[in-house]
Amino acid sequence: MPHSVRVAVIDSGVHPDHPHIDRDRLLPGVTIAADGTVAEGDTRDRLGHGTAVTAAIQDQAPRALCIPIRVFRDSLRTSARALVTAIDWAIEAQVDLVNLSLGTTNAAHAPAFEAAVERAKAAGVLLVAAREADGTACYPGSLSGVLGVSLDWDCPRDGWRVEQGVFHASGHPRPIPGVPQHRNLHGVSFAVANMTGIAARLRSDQLSGSLSALLQSAEALDRRAVAAAAVQPIGWRGGLSP
Repeated sequence: MPHSVRVAVIDSGVHPDHPHIDRDRLLPGVTIAADGTVAEGDTRDRLGHGTAVTAAIQDQAPRALCIPIRVFRDSLRTSARALVTAIDWAIEAQVDLVNLSLGTTNAAHAPAFEAAVERAKAAGVLLVAAREADGTACYPGSLSGVLGVSLDWDCPRDGWRVEQGVFHASGHPRPIPGVPQHRNLHGVSFAVANMTGIAARLRSDQLSGSLSALLQSAEALDRRAVAAAAVQPIGWRGGLSP
């Protein structure tokens, strides 16, 4: 029996009245300042990024419950301390997945993120994050134990592929009627969000499945997709049916 997967979205919050957001599938979240201070209450998005990311996840995973953790307030910048605190808060909230459509290329922060990843793994929480930016490794997305995501513009939004252990997904968000795809937001942030939503759908369909089972299922589906490529539309890899 499918269950509701809990997804923490570490970003700029969410605008619950946006037409692409199902507010009934939002749970109360928190705001975390750069110094790591946690405040309950106002998680309203003033930048739009977190709302677009959450919309993509909800679109991919109709049963997912999203918890906004706002680390971006006036700009898309925060501290490593805030991100580690956000990950730890999500673990304490007993989420299934954490979406990190963000990252840093500063390797000095790697040890702090490695420790946070280990805490998440011990709790059975899957982190999904950007693996790289313009060929440079991102943290925490490039660390072992994180589902690191790279861009593949040829993937459909409801598909993915795995190549040498790296997950690839579409960088397009949920479409806006009347707005050409190239005029909408796009990039690795949405590859991460799409992959999080797909992972949430997989997780929802296997209530007792562990993290390793989830990843094995995704890789097995990808192998079947490759084997069936001759009878599938060009570019299809591991897509889930609506």
